[in-house]
Amino acid sequence: MNTIPTTFNGELPSYTAVGGTRRGGSSGLSVVLLNRGGRYPRRILFQEFEKAGFDYVISIEGKEERYDLEELSGRFPFVRFILLKDEINQGQRINLAVSELDSPLFFVLWNDIRILHGIGALKMAERLLADAAEEKARISPYKRLCTVPVIQNSGYHTLPAMISPALHQGLIKTLPYVPPREGNPTLYPLDCVGIYDRRRFIALGGFDSTIRSPYWQLMDFGVRAWLWGENIACTQLVRVCYDGELPPEDSSAGVSYKRFFLKNLAPVFRGDFAHLPLGRFPAYLFSSGEGPFAAWDEYSAARRWVERNKYRFTTDMENLVKNWEQPLP
Repeated sequence: MNTIPTTFNGELPSYTAVGGTRRGGSSGLSVVLLNRGGRYPRRILFQEFEKAGFDYVISIEGKEERYDLEELSGRFPFVRFILLKDEINQGQRINLAVSELDSPLFFVLWNDIRILHGIGALKMAERLLADAAEEKARISPYKRLCTVPVIQNSGYHTLPAMISPALHQGLIKTLPYVPPREGNPTLYPLDCVGIYDRRRFIALGGFDSTIRSPYWQLMDFGVRAWLWGENIACTQLVRVCYDGELPPEDSSAGVSYKRFFLKNLAPVFRGDFAHLPLGRFPAYLFSSGEGPFAAWDEYSAARRWVERNKYRFTTDMENLVKNWEQPLP
């Protein structure tokens, strides 16, 4: 089992940065733009970001040649293009973009998504950085790790972007809903789309780049956030829309699921810390499909990771599910 990361962006991939020399606004909110492929009208997209008043845009480019970068970086000096030398996974792209930012908040979007309804970058940031004292000693609903907007498909139908967790015979299940009201909790930001608090994101460690499956990488991020006392919730203030359809999620089990399981489902919380009991190893060995030595290497590596982070846990998966706020019917 490869070493599980303990710090944010311990090893950055090779890349070149182009542009991004001038701030576009003073809102405290920037955009991380992920490119899914295809030729989308980038000029129009950047014009929309400019009009909204975002501070910067970090556009993560693929390995393919981009012949319009010189023109676009001259026309939109607040856009920084990140040119990758090698292919990296979704979470690594976001981690890399965040390392290039200093805005308190960042909005992860894809190039096939448009902001349909919003209140401008400055107003978004003001709400998301609202003083917690206004909530009378409760955590402000906008003092959170990530805020997920209303997400619609190309037919303007609202997608079930609110994800609730459930456990069945030790396996995690997810139940999607259309968020019925402001501030509903969600297990993770659907398709990574959301407005993140940069400081909290880095403190959490960002995405685990060693988990290759996009689905389990996102699940790991969301579940780890909740187990470590962070909050992810939906908002009705911002709406985004896909030009096409949301890509399907591949939740098939594999190496990525095993790493997710050991980090998030297997630890037990007792008192004020978590641990990964030795007594759970036989069950893991039986279900892992590995030989005893390989399974023990994986399990012991996970035990060391849990031990290093044991006081960061505030609950375990069983109690998280038991106490999860279910949506009203």
